[in-house]
Amino acid sequence: MTLLAHDRYCDEIAHQVGLLRSVVTSGADLSGTVPTCPDWSLEDLVRHMGGALRWVEFIVRTRAEEEVPEERVPGLAGPGTRGDAAVLDAWLAEGGEQVVAALREAGPDTKVWSWAGILNSGFWARRMTHEITVHRADAALAAGLPYEVAPDVAADAIDEWLQIVEFVQRTAPHDTTRELRGPGRSIHLHATDTGADLDAEWLIELTEAGVTWRRGHEKATVALRGPLTPILLAFYRRLPLDAPELEVLGERELLEFWLERATFG
Repeated sequence: MTLLAHDRYCDEIAHQVGLLRSVVTSGADLSGTVPTCPDWSLEDLVRHMGGALRWVEFIVRTRAEEEVPEERVPGLAGPGTRGDAAVLDAWLAEGGEQVVAALREAGPDTKVWSWAGILNSGFWARRMTHEITVHRADAALAAGLPYEVAPDVAADAIDEWLQIVEFVQRTAPHDTTRELRGPGRSIHLHATDTGADLDAEWLIELTEAGVTWRRGHEKATVALRGPLTPILLAFYRRLPLDAPELEVLGERELLEFWLERATFG
């Protein structure tokens, strides 16, 4: 498993901010409920994402050595006026520019705090890439707009998610992920629309010692097949398993069991 280049993450954050801004300015109802995040309106979702970008920018720019309380971050909550797409768009654009500039200036190896034990700015470039990639899916689905992701970004998002599961199992042994342990069960993800150079297949094994995974084509207890973007969305529980683009082969209950217990965002 190889990470994308730091500049690639920075470029993608800027790209995803632009795409999210296009949802904000599309005429979509900002007060409408986001189906995949039903506690949020579309505006709530955008404010959450824009606030996260500003929080990370502050962490990276100040070289924070511990978690930063949100109230210390200027402008994190967003505009005081709600329902104004132009104002919300300008705030989101500014936050995106600021975080990309901070990450580019820091490079991938500057030491900063993170919650996952990877104490460098490269962690945040990758994390924000996938945070906004998935939340942009939430926004696009809420607005009824099309959604697609670059194959290298989608594949890396799945890699990162699996690493997060591994991290949580190591550091939070009483979390619901402990229920994923057990011998003789495995999940295969198989993207059907990518070339061999991307190797967009994964084998996830649920062992007594914890979850392990690797890229590759191997037989498993259950397989999820389909184009890479729908697989990514299903893996993040943004698309149902019975979506027409997807095919489940084998023990569907195991895949559902995984999705219920390996969800962090």
